[in-house]
Amino acid sequence: MFQQLEAAPPDAILGLNEAFARDTTEGKINLTTGVYKDSTGTTPVLECVKEAERRLVETETSKGYLGIDGMKEFGDAARGLLFGTDHEINTSGRAATIQAPGGTGALRVAAEFLATGFPGAKIWCSRPTWANHPNIFRAAGLEVAEYGYYDESTRGLDAEALFDSLSQIPAGDVVCLHACCHNPTGVDPSAEQWQQVGDLIAERGLLPLVDFAYQGFGNGLDDDAAGLRALARPGSRLLVASSFSKNFGLYRERVGALSVVTGSPETAAVVLSRLKRTIRCNYSNPPAHGAGIVTTILGDEQLRAGWVTELSEMRTRINDMRQALAHGLAEAAPGQDFSVITRQRGMFSFSGLTPEQVDRLKDEFGVYMVRNGRINVAGITNDNVARLCESIAAVV
Repeated sequence: MFQQLEAAPPDAILGLNEAFARDTTEGKINLTTGVYKDSTGTTPVLECVKEAERRLVETETSKGYLGIDGMKEFGDAARGLLFGTDHEINTSGRAATIQAPGGTGALRVAAEFLATGFPGAKIWCSRPTWANHPNIFRAAGLEVAEYGYYDESTRGLDAEALFDSLSQIPAGDVVCLHACCHNPTGVDPSAEQWQQVGDLIAERGLLPLVDFAYQGFGNGLDDDAAGLRALARPGSRLLVASSFSKNFGLYRERVGALSVVTGSPETAAVVLSRLKRTIRCNYSNPPAHGAGIVTTILGDEQLRAGWVTELSEMRTRINDMRQALAHGLAEAAPGQDFSVITRQRGMFSFSGLTPEQVDRLKDEFGVYMVRNGRINVAGITNDNVARLCESIAAVV
């Protein structure tokens, strides 16, 4: 009976990785998947992670299941990073947090929770957004629409389109927002613009779903949370899907959290019961190891300080590569303006290259990036940046 099935198309990003692996081009460059790489092109294990794992292995006494919602200590630590330990949302007890298998798992739980709890509500994503957002939301039964965000002419934020779009979304609908380091553009609202976004969401009666995958990769842990905290007002309701893949380097451990901010501790308990029911008929309960690492590091003053230092080093390297890329392109392609790359934040950058130019880079030079021109800046090193700039100059 399987013979009647047609092969599914390859994932737009992961399929490129498979093609890259088969490519025999000397000096090939992979700028596709959003995975941090160091100056040698390796995705490292952080020193603080190694130490936390050592402690876990030495003290672990059981491999029994976690609860459906995961480790309570992990949930508390996750909310502390999001809002600050002393924030009213944490001290009031009006938020429920579940541990999820990665930020993607948190988004899927959120989508199913919304689809069953708010039938008829539409979810709005920025134009453009992470390619997997619509897939996740539609798979859960949500209708997906778009709001204005990116200005191709300036390669920056189209604030007028953003505010105009939000002002027209019907009350009760859900708005998916990127907390920082917008994927794929690298373009974020300013602090003042975030306040305006918060005002419009409150006025319109909208429910924010904030995707927070890159905390610490933009300007710093607290600076990157400024947009989220602008939404987290007294009486606010929102959902936050947070990931620890990037800022802890725990990609394969699948460590994420979903926090739902309600109006009271009683409502939070009701929401938690519905989240647990959603999880039970999906993956039943989350894995322990990665969450144990995060909880151990955030709960130990010395390990946490070491993590903050290592995270700062990752952020600095990415920003240094932005500068090197912009400088190299200015020399290799003097007729083009790539200075906007230095103003974007996070792992990704919208290069402004057309799909045809991206195809030429892959076919002629062995340089791989997503066809919309998004590049993973962390895939650039001092050893390959000159070749990359020369290749881009050849196709523009």
